[in-house]
Amino acid sequence: MSPATSNPFGEPDVILEDELQEPRLYRVLLHNDDYTTMEFVVSVLVEVFHKNAEQAAAIMLAVHVNGVGVCGMYPHEVAETKVAMVHSRARRAGFPLKSTMEEAG
Repeated sequence: MSPATSNPFGEPDVILEDELQEPRLYRVLLHNDDYTTMEFVVSVLVEVFHKNAEQAAAIMLAVHVNGVGVCGMYPHEVAETKVAMVHSRARRAGFPLKSTMEEAG
């Protein structure tokens, strides 16, 4: 076998020189409103974002006090899914809770 053909099928080994890059991350945000209850926001943070009770309460208070709170950072498709899940749960419960995503950077 020649040095370029070290596999049993006689095909040259492939050397990849491209560096793998981490996917861009996006912050998922919750926005304050005058109608969505704090309890519902905490439940969304626990169920959708898998936060524990203490983390959920801290984020909910940030939303309440600052008008917006960061729920987490995710790759684009995951962030989109989380935003859609928040909107779906909020609408089913009759709340206008708004979630958005922005590129972290």
